[in-house]
Parts: sequence; structure tokens; C-alpha cells
Amino acid sequence: MNFQSYLAYFESILNNPTPPAPYNNPDYFNYVKLNWSRSNRWLKHGILSDEIKEVVAKISTPQTWIIITEPWCGDASHVVPFLHLIAQQNPLIRVDYELRDSEPFRINEYLTKGGKSIPKLIVRNEAGEDLFTWGPRPAGCQVIYDKLKDENADFETMKIELQKWYNKDEGKEIMHEIYTLLK
Repeated sequence: MNFQSYLAYFESILNNPTPPAPYNNPDYFNYVKLNWSRSNRWLKHGILSDEIKEVVAKISTPQTWIIITEPWCGDASHVVPFLHLIAQQNPLIRVDYELRDSEPFRINEYLTKGGKSIPKLIVRNEAGEDLFTWGPRPAGCQVIYDKLKDENADFETMKIELQKWYNKDEGKEIMHEIYTLLK
């Protein structure tokens, strides 16, 4: 699906009086509401660095970016908007959005430490060969995530600490890591 279809799917969950599983669980539904707000904030106020704009402008052959995500994913609410903004900088980049928990289940080919962590970016050349993959979160954020996980922090603590990191970083590390991979 394209970005507009992904947003429409995202919004349809929020507007459905009887959302499908897992969104019929109030916790999941509330994550989606929060993630919708976060995503829209970054789409409106996220600022791309000159560095990322320059490297993306230099892409001279078509690429396909596959972004595997889900509306319930907190990391995706911060990362996917920046990936979208970056990809928009060059018409040679075509982006396909796939849901982790729906066919074609491509995430099974791109596990992170054996898990189906998202979001996941797969960048391919014209021949369909992988140029690189990225995800599920920037390295600085991963350090915090790993530390909290090792400390057996509860989900609420993890959610708050990661949110603080993303808010403070403002997408800078996402952009720098994608810049480095594209360069």
C-alpha cells in the first residue's frame, strides 16, 4: 500500500466503533490514538536536515523502499513519518507500506535478533536486490531500550523513556543513520 492507504487504514481503526483484533483491546486502541497524534505531529513539524536532503537528491536510479509497520507500534509513530518525508525528496523512490501482521509477512525474512521488530525499512535497487535494511529504531534509542529491558522495566516506563528520547532527538538520528546508509 502507499502512504495515503496506510494513513487511511490507520484512521479507519480510530473511526471504527468495533475495531478488529488487536484493536478491540482498549490498550491497543489507545496506543493507536496516541501513535496517530505522534505521527501527525512529526508529519507537520518534522524538519529534514540538509544532509539527508542532499544525499537523497543524489539518488539517480529508481529505488523501492519497503516499510514494514503497524499502527500500534510506538517506534513506528516516530520513525515512519521521517521515512515518508525523506522518501518524498526524490521521485525515483517508490515506497510500499506493509503491515507486519498481514500477508505477505515479509518481516519473517528481516528479523532483528530473532524477533519481528518494527518498523523495518528495506531499500532495494531496480533489480529488486536489497541495498540495505534499517530498523527498528535509531541506535541511541536502542541503547535505552536494551538497558530498560535488561532492568525488566515495565511497559509504561519503557514507553515514557523512549518517547522522551524521540522528542529530544527530533528525528536527527534517524536522518543521520539513513544518510550514512544511502551515502
